[in-house]
Amino acid sequence: MTALSRLAGVAGQPIAHSLSPLIHSTWITAAGLDASYEPFGPMDEPAFAALVDEGRAGRLTGLNVTAPYKSLALALADQTSIVASSSGSANLLTFQDGRVHADSTDGEGLMQALAEQAPDLNVAGQSVVILGAGGATRAAAVALKAAGARVGLINRTRSTAERLAGDLSVVVVDTQALEEAALVVNALSVQPDFDVGRLRRDAVLMDMTYRPLVTPFLAAGRARGLRTVDGLAMLIGQARPSFEAMFGVPVPPVDIRRVVLDALGETA
Repeated sequence: MTALSRLAGVAGQPIAHSLSPLIHSTWITAAGLDASYEPFGPMDEPAFAALVDEGRAGRLTGLNVTAPYKSLALALADQTSIVASSSGSANLLTFQDGRVHADSTDGEGLMQALAEQAPDLNVAGQSVVILGAGGATRAAAVALKAAGARVGLINRTRSTAERLAGDLSVVVVDTQALEEAALVVNALSVQPDFDVGRLRRDAVLMDMTYRPLVTPFLAAGRARGLRTVDGLAMLIGQARPSFEAMFGVPVPPVDIRRVVLDALGETA
């Protein structure tokens, strides 16, 4: 493999829905790289480990990792970033000289999305509530805590949230905490069920889901006049540092959000 012949991709299961190949392939073309970014769908953990071995052997330059392999990606790495170690998972593996380096860009993507779509929000010293206690919650909690937020978790199974909160040194809260939150982040795979009328009038809502772009959660917030942040902004935000790490060049100046919106058939 040379700098002019690079293969990278995204690994998860299921993977057919992923927009990462569209995003990275668009950047590859715009940057004029002799490279390819492909979807990989290992069916189980041994198959994922075998894919990582392909990287060790020099046949891959990098992998983005999505569910359900983020924790395993961290465990298989030889070196880990502080952010990935703190999050307990990795969404980016890069390969060099037979070694695997794990990183997490999800938190960076979340903070970039907030800066882009809710630029007036300053979470330092503010109460932030994250809905859910899965893998997506880990990176979000670490990033928001690093920004000075007081992070609370709400999850239907409280014991799961308590274990995660212990790992991340944050707290588990009840639904009353929503009334004080400056930011509410939905990290659930389903839509949350609560009355947005309980929220502060200046609260910001964020949903990590991007299909549909405006989820029922965000639509309810908009109807009340709240600022909202969509999952596509986070997806693009985490992809930028991943592209630079895997291909060694800056992200080219492309309106990638418009490219993705067109592919999704969305207008805004």
